[in-house]
Amino acid sequence: MPAPINAAPAVGTQSGRQAGGYGPALSLLASLFFMWGFITVINNTLLPHLRSVFELSYTQTTLIESVWFIAYFVASIPSAKLIERIGYQKSLVIGLLIMAAGSLGMMLAASIPSYGVTLAMLFVIASGITLLQVAANPYVAVVGKPETASSRLNLVQAMNSAGTMLAPAFGAYLILGRSKGGTAESGVVLTHAERLADAQSVILPYGLVAVVLIVLAIVIARFPLPAIGSATSRVSREERKKHSLWKHRNLVFGVPAIFIYLIAEIGVANLFVNFVSQPDIANLTHEQAGKYLTFLWGGMMVGRFVGSALMQRIRAETVLAGCSIGAFVVMLVTVFAHGEVAMWSLILVGLFHSIMFPTIFTLGIRGLGPLTEEGSGLLIMAIAGGALVVVQGWLADQYGLQLSFLLTALCEVYVLFYALWGAKPTNALPDQHAA
Repeated sequence: MPAPINAAPAVGTQSGRQAGGYGPALSLLASLFFMWGFITVINNTLLPHLRSVFELSYTQTTLIESVWFIAYFVASIPSAKLIERIGYQKSLVIGLLIMAAGSLGMMLAASIPSYGVTLAMLFVIASGITLLQVAANPYVAVVGKPETASSRLNLVQAMNSAGTMLAPAFGAYLILGRSKGGTAESGVVLTHAERLADAQSVILPYGLVAVVLIVLAIVIARFPLPAIGSATSRVSREERKKHSLWKHRNLVFGVPAIFIYLIAEIGVANLFVNFVSQPDIANLTHEQAGKYLTFLWGGMMVGRFVGSALMQRIRAETVLAGCSIGAFVVMLVTVFAHGEVAMWSLILVGLFHSIMFPTIFTLGIRGLGPLTEEGSGLLIMAIAGGALVVVQGWLADQYGLQLSFLLTALCEVYVLFYALWGAKPTNALPDQHAA
């Protein structure tokens, strides 16, 4: 279980308690949400590129993304302990610098080229993102009224979606568009020399990403971030013994809800380009398919803005249930339809997936009181569920890519169960606010 995040002494002034007092900090945090969304989704164009360069099966291709999400499980506890030791702001800077180091390492992997080094560098980048996630998500959730936490986190997560929407165009142009494999028709076999040349197309985009991350780290280091108060401080050892995380049903079922939802989201995103490129779907090149991926992530951004507004008036559980039903329906269409109907139904699932992660997260920590931070750590660790996308890769190899999306449809069923029953809090403790 990750240690709680301790910050500097709480902000004690009345102005610090006002929502507006956190506006600049939330805006800056939104830029972090943007960057980790952007970098994560570059993988969606990187994977078909690497599949071509290294001649990988679907199982080997999705293993790359599994390594990425294993980092969430491995790095979550060390991240929380680091934040406790050196503070919130310094940890954000270190997280950004770790991501920058991994991006520079990707340039090395492309120069060799090496499948093993690529896996290692993606793990490094994901570890940096984990550090940011462990801190930023609970921070946004506790700054403000508990009843609007889902709305607030959805709003900030919309910036994450803005990054995910722009990343496919960036990757399609600078990676797929500058490679032979990315612009060739489906089924074309590349020569060894062409595959080596294609590997070099990764160098420029990751170099640009590294520069941006370093600049952002400098900005964060110099910015006067407000400290987080009693809402995220560890309760005393004796008081902690009086409470148990496992008595809170919304958390107990929320951890697998995050885990299972990530299988669905990552499976759709990572196999999208390969799916719509198939002759019986849209018959596109990988470069063209990468541009359509923008619509998938754009739908997630729009959905989060809409969801944030809806949750001001409608219970978060109700909105989550409606989205899970919609996602289940469009995934069935994706599995059993053909041509552009199947492509657009897969794109549409982004709209329904949009509010799922932030809403499950805030429902999961609801009523945890002084245990909020430890519960948040468990929910962040559950992001490791994205590693099981390799299961969908195996299903695609064994039964066909289209049928493999039945796994996604099953994931939506669990989210519906969570919205209708699992998210109801038990043994709720008094909510606490950032000071």
